[in-house]
Amino acid sequence: MFNVSRNNKRLAAPNRTLFGRLFAWSLKWFDRLVAVDFVLFTVAMVWKLYFFSTLLSVQYMDMTRTDKIIETGAVLLLACWTLLLPTRGRLLALIALNLILSFLLYSDVIYYRYFQDLITVPVLLQLGQVESLGGSISSLLSAYDFWLFADMIFILPYAVFVIWKGRKTLREAKSARQLSWVKPLARIGSGLAAFAIGFMLFAVNLNNATDTWAKGLFEKNYWNLTIYNVAGGLGFHGYDIYRYAKVNWFGAETVTAEQKSETEQWIEELGNRRGRLESDPLFGAYAGSNVLMVQVESLQSFMIGASIGGREITPVLNDLIKESAYFDNFYHQTAQGRTSDADFATSCSMQPLKSGSVFIQYASHDFDCLPETLKNNGYSANVFHPYQGGFWNRNVMYGHMDYDQFYSLKHFELDERLGWALGDKSFYRQSMDYIAKRDAGVPFYAFLISLTSHHPYKLPKASQKLDVEELEGTMMGDYLQSVHYADAALGELIARMKADGLWENTIFALYGDHDSSITDWSLYDRFIDDTASPLAQEQTIKKVPFLIHLPDGAYAGSRDTVGGQLDTTPTLLHLLGISSSRSYMLGMPLLTASDDTKRLVVQRDGSWTDGEMHYLPSEDGLPANGRCYKNADGSLLDTASCAAKTAEAELQLMMSDRIVMGDLLPAFKKNGAVEAIQMSGEK
Repeated sequence: MFNVSRNNKRLAAPNRTLFGRLFAWSLKWFDRLVAVDFVLFTVAMVWKLYFFSTLLSVQYMDMTRTDKIIETGAVLLLACWTLLLPTRGRLLALIALNLILSFLLYSDVIYYRYFQDLITVPVLLQLGQVESLGGSISSLLSAYDFWLFADMIFILPYAVFVIWKGRKTLREAKSARQLSWVKPLARIGSGLAAFAIGFMLFAVNLNNATDTWAKGLFEKNYWNLTIYNVAGGLGFHGYDIYRYAKVNWFGAETVTAEQKSETEQWIEELGNRRGRLESDPLFGAYAGSNVLMVQVESLQSFMIGASIGGREITPVLNDLIKESAYFDNFYHQTAQGRTSDADFATSCSMQPLKSGSVFIQYASHDFDCLPETLKNNGYSANVFHPYQGGFWNRNVMYGHMDYDQFYSLKHFELDERLGWALGDKSFYRQSMDYIAKRDAGVPFYAFLISLTSHHPYKLPKASQKLDVEELEGTMMGDYLQSVHYADAALGELIARMKADGLWENTIFALYGDHDSSITDWSLYDRFIDDTASPLAQEQTIKKVPFLIHLPDGAYAGSRDTVGGQLDTTPTLLHLLGISSSRSYMLGMPLLTASDDTKRLVVQRDGSWTDGEMHYLPSEDGLPANGRCYKNADGSLLDTASCAAKTAEAELQLMMSDRIVMGDLLPAFKKNGAVEAIQMSGEK
């Protein structure tokens, strides 16, 4: 008896400690009052999400009352299932959720400080970007961050108690008179109530945002932080999982074996057409030259050569065109992805998506892009853009495009704050400083993406150098001021290239990424003759400048060759003598010694031009109801005149979608490698 009593005292000793008694008492009350622990979890997580927003401190994204309601709803939806569990299981599930979510938020904070973005499923699966933090991760840490884990001081010991002592404590607390069906019914009722309340708080407020100020956000989703701004931290990660699953498991383009074979033959024929052009004298005429390409924000063709208030709007470009090959029938081919679409179409020679952005939705898929091709031929390849690296998912996409380095906003000193971030003049100067540090023995490819001439085109008075006359105070007036500044910045870039001795051994290419989004046609009166003509409107909106300055200044002057952004990479590879006959691209070289190539510039909406005719689809999408124009005089032709080319345009869009969405290139390349081995064996 003495020994048994002594052993019982030893077993009971922990419960006589302050924490032991407190843990046992709370566990009994959590068992008796279903959902009290759930409420405490919800309060703790909502506070952490609020604290998380202060740690990110994203400009214009402070947490509002509506944001707190959405976050509360998300927490309830995420954890409502735990209420169906018995007390011990529920507590352990809530503690595990708390720990997982705290680590997720903490990881987001660290990742954001380096990449200005939130962690996504592809990043977690590939870990390439996380590894790139390297030794700098210590500089990203702050002791203040660990408030996200403050409750763990109490929760983790409590979890240990629940695991080891919880079963016995709950057994002791059970009442013999308690009805067996009461607690299960209470758990089911509280779980359903939490789900209903959570759905109402989250979905109703989210739908209100996406029906008003955030309309179309989930179709465009150009930046993860904009999703976070509307859906909250948990909502963003929930959407990210849905987005990844839809693309990679459920929503990927289903391509049959027959369709895959058909697509492969179709795109290989395009490669054969490019291969037949390799007998052209210009193929390889500039082999080994450096390449510096500039994508100018919102630069359109209608202002080239135009003046206002007695001054040229683009004097630098006007002079540069005289000593460059300039394509005055060149079209941007972007859709909802805007700047990212221009980047994708230009660098990878594929059509953008009808909805959303390839950079966001299919960054993990394989494409034949310019930086990878040039690197495979001995070049270094770097991209420069003075904005947040997470915008348009560039951090991820540029890794897959095989750039050596992406120089984003964090690599630049903000010594000229204009527009969205850094002014073009400082951006070009600092970019050239990085280029100057290159390995002199290796040819380089540098891709510079400008920013200052971005919508809404607001520049300080000191930077406004034009007299825009009657356009003063309008968006068009602001746009012209921005473009004039961007043009002057390009002048400084070219002067720097000449001073560094690069002008004579570098192919300099420049194009506009997309239109200005100015749709008030009364503002175009002084630039186009017939602002009411649908054809004139289409050409004004879609035409952007594209020029190539060759190291020896050859082939200078304007060319009426029709082309689009998909033709840019094939053109550069042609000049460098790098065969694209086995590359999977849609474009064709634009600059050849004797150009008799028939081209079709296809837009994502189904419109197209071949230089002679221009087709505009109808709103109902039926080809027979579209409008077919004669480019020479703008006259309307019978729709049947455009039928064959319309079918060709639709075929191109369908084939491109199969390749992009179905990720077909790895299989095509594998087949090509097998064929090459077989042909080698036959020889």
